[in-house]
Amino acid sequence: MNVLLVEDDKAVAGFILKELERAGVGCIHCADGDEAFATARDQAFDVWIVDRMLPSRDGLSLIQDLRLTGNTTPALVLSALGEVDDRVQGLRSGADDYLVKPFAMDELLARLQVLSRRAANTSDGNTRLQVAELTMDLLRQEVSRAGQTIPLQPREYKLLEYLMRHAGQVVTRAMLLEHVWGYNFDPQTNVIDVHVSRLRQKIDKDFEQPLLLTVRGAGYRLGPEAD
Repeated sequence: MNVLLVEDDKAVAGFILKELERAGVGCIHCADGDEAFATARDQAFDVWIVDRMLPSRDGLSLIQDLRLTGNTTPALVLSALGEVDDRVQGLRSGADDYLVKPFAMDELLARLQVLSRRAANTSDGNTRLQVAELTMDLLRQEVSRAGQTIPLQPREYKLLEYLMRHAGQVVTRAMLLEHVWGYNFDPQTNVIDVHVSRLRQKIDKDFEQPLLLTVRGAGYRLGPEAD
């Protein structure tokens, strides 16, 4: 699981980061709303943890603004405001869950797991993925680009499916290892480079516009190159 933590309180953020690491959860931390908006817009996460009171852009506004971009990543709000009206306002802003401070870390972890599973089940309900002229039929397990069928090996198909579900976002090597290969550690091999190279040959070789891009020092992004 890969989580974005948006929390301006250093002590709270440090505690959560330490416990998430102990639980084997990858996490990126942002301390203000504007930084978090840019990070969530450009990178793929399984869940966001968002403090309600933030500098530069409050947590509820952050979630609302990200929802307007079409981003549906599950969001869990953390707040000391625990009245019914506060929780309702948080959920209506686009949050998927609301946890009142102080909280037990075991409960936070359980809620993250539920949100991550729910998102996976929702995405599995789609039967067709499309990025530019690249199309994946999930029922027939067929891939085509501009009407031209592209045969893929099972691992290549799984890799492409994950990239298409996170189109336009930077996907890290750690995310690919976890979600495509099922590793929670880096096996120190070039398995990702080999499969990405093979996949790129198949989906980009005969077309003028490349779709599978390498983001130096970060990972990979699927989608048309920005002008």
